[in-house]
Amino acid sequence: MSDTKVLKLVPKGKVKVSEAAAPAPVEEKPQPVEEKKPQLKTFRPAPITKIEPASLPKPQAPPPVRSKPAAAPERRQRDKRERRDRREQPRLSREQLLQMYRTMYLSRRLDDKEIQLKNQNKIFFQISGAGHEAILVAAGMALKPGYDWFYPYYRDRALCLQLGMTPLEQLLSAVGAAQDPNSHGRQMPSHWGHTKLNIVSQSSPTGTQLLQAVGCAEAGYRFKLIKELRKRASNFRRDEVVYVSLGDGTSSEGEFWEALNSACNLKLPVLFLLEDNGYAISVPVEVQTAGGDVSRLIKNFPNLYVQRCDGTNALESLAVMKRAVQYCREGKGPSFVHAKVIRPYSHSLSDDEKLYRCEEERTADAERDPLKRFSAVLLGEKVIEADGLQKIKDEVEALVNEATDQALASPQPDPDTVKLYVFSPDVDPTAKEFDTEADAELSGNAGTMVDLINRCLHTEMARDPRIVVFGEDVADCSREEFLGQVKGKGGVFKVTANLQRKFGSARVFNSPLAEANIVGRAIGMATRGLKPVVEIQFFDYIWPAMHQIRNELAVLRWRSGGDWKAPVVIRVPVGGYLKGGAVYHSQSGVSTFTQIPGLRVIYPANALDANGLLRTAIRCDDPVLFLEHKHLYRQAYNKSQYPPDDFMIPFGKARTVREGTDLSIITYGALVQRSLVAAKQAEQQGISVEVIDLRSLQPYDWNAITATVQKTGKAIVAHEDSLSFGYGAEIAARIADELFEFLDAPVRRVAATDTFVAYAPQLEDIILPQVADVAKAIAELKSY
Repeated sequence: MSDTKVLKLVPKGKVKVSEAAAPAPVEEKPQPVEEKKPQLKTFRPAPITKIEPASLPKPQAPPPVRSKPAAAPERRQRDKRERRDRREQPRLSREQLLQMYRTMYLSRRLDDKEIQLKNQNKIFFQISGAGHEAILVAAGMALKPGYDWFYPYYRDRALCLQLGMTPLEQLLSAVGAAQDPNSHGRQMPSHWGHTKLNIVSQSSPTGTQLLQAVGCAEAGYRFKLIKELRKRASNFRRDEVVYVSLGDGTSSEGEFWEALNSACNLKLPVLFLLEDNGYAISVPVEVQTAGGDVSRLIKNFPNLYVQRCDGTNALESLAVMKRAVQYCREGKGPSFVHAKVIRPYSHSLSDDEKLYRCEEERTADAERDPLKRFSAVLLGEKVIEADGLQKIKDEVEALVNEATDQALASPQPDPDTVKLYVFSPDVDPTAKEFDTEADAELSGNAGTMVDLINRCLHTEMARDPRIVVFGEDVADCSREEFLGQVKGKGGVFKVTANLQRKFGSARVFNSPLAEANIVGRAIGMATRGLKPVVEIQFFDYIWPAMHQIRNELAVLRWRSGGDWKAPVVIRVPVGGYLKGGAVYHSQSGVSTFTQIPGLRVIYPANALDANGLLRTAIRCDDPVLFLEHKHLYRQAYNKSQYPPDDFMIPFGKARTVREGTDLSIITYGALVQRSLVAAKQAEQQGISVEVIDLRSLQPYDWNAITATVQKTGKAIVAHEDSLSFGYGAEIAARIADELFEFLDAPVRRVAATDTFVAYAPQLEDIILPQVADVAKAIAELKSY
């Protein structure tokens, strides 16, 4: 659509402005223009061709004969769509048009001011949203701050301004001020977040926000299905929309396709905005995307409403965004808007686009600058004169300068706050209220670890309707009509058996075979107040979710300064000692996760501990990686009777499973039983061995370690992880560092070889630590 096309004008008195289209207030309003005003008028943009929602393939009609007017029905359908589109065009008053321009110009001037501050070494990073302003202001006008939910990316400065974020709040982020509402000085500028506006904390990895946005929308979907939650859904609206944006480069990420898949499958109200400026840093879109056009690739996703627009044209963008939002609000499914925009500046101030973009291309982009185009419309249609437009610019300039002075004078974060919000400040899972172990009365027949974990899930789901359980194969039967005819799956190890039968498919359901999808969606749900307890089927396949675990789940609370949290529980079968497990069903690399700040890591060695620790994990307020050793699932030696429904074991509390005086073994998981067997063998030789089961790896019980080392003077750290860089290295190093004066011998480690686990049993026996390896270490250390 041409910007210079004369648009139909109607008197202001006849204009109807929808509430959703009303822009967020800006701190200063433009003063009345002194020149003679034109009659107040309203614009109605020309119709925009749009792609209809994708649907299932229909039988193809035979091709029309050229000599017959077979195309007439198609023309009638097209004309009908265009008439409908014209009726749907937004009506805007003069004030709204000027407000749109003001917000767009404010966004650009904030970018320019940050660039100036960076060049003056007053801030430390800058990445701009220049060239994206029109589509983003349009998005903000079509959506509702504090009502809808927002997962932006770093170009979305204009959106945040339109939603109500102030210039000062954005500049506080640039200078890293303590009062920065985006991250309180913990993240780079343009990493948006604002609790009052429902802008969820943004991170740097491109694309991780997409699955979280889907989970956010899915939380609303499940709140509607779970009857016990309907009265508790105070922050849910029946027609809410979840906005998520991305650049053209991000569409190459697998999580983009995973997010589309789940959003379309569940018909979730997610509005995907693709801001396509043609480049991912220096890589052009035709290199990123087959055919160079993402919207053509996704058009056959079911329930997805796909539209394209010129994202530098403010009025066309607004018309398209309002239709996309309406489609979501009506519960028809997700929308996808492909907006072609420009990037007039380099990717960031760390990039120089002249190194890879020719002058001709950059000049052509400059002609499509959304500010230039929109100001031409305002002037050409006599909405405002040049002097009035300049007055708006002067007011914005003054506002930006004032906000800059305030931001530069704002206090920096107190260094003493650096450790705040790594974990929850409200719920401490190491506290006494989580310790009901001592007085617990056990009853019933002894059950395996699988039995007691399953019982914990049943009792906790009955207690708290916010708990949802999902993952691969965790449901009894996804096709509910067959539940009466089949026994049910309930997980590959049967740990989640009968949960779906008891609590329904709204709370227990299968996921796609995509680990990032599981964790990303869980983060979005937890952000909204649900309590996801998800399963990664094997520890060996957790790695596709590592991005979501390390860069999102664990860091969300800290990076937002405590404003956002996601207390997800991730259950994971782990470990070897299963004949035939081999390389990809025997992994045990727990040290990779215990070094992640913000993540609790729990590893029970018997059925009773598994029950109590899982209950603590579910009731605590932090993300928890709950590791369940596959070899221990059904061992007779670790069975237990059933504890009461409030049985809990606090994190960071080790258990002395065998008293001794000559030396100590500090261990966890499958090595607990092997250490006990070795200790009994050593007793026959007159060696008294104490065995400590850590149970909790992050946090771990340093007091128990200190006490046992001071008692015996000699220590072995035994674990299933590889020897080099394994979990035991940290324990051994700290003992040597802080307890050296109590040691009568060097700290020994017993661990797996620095290889992978092999399939052949005789190789597995050599690779993984056995009873004989522990016994040998005991004998050598005793004789030191």
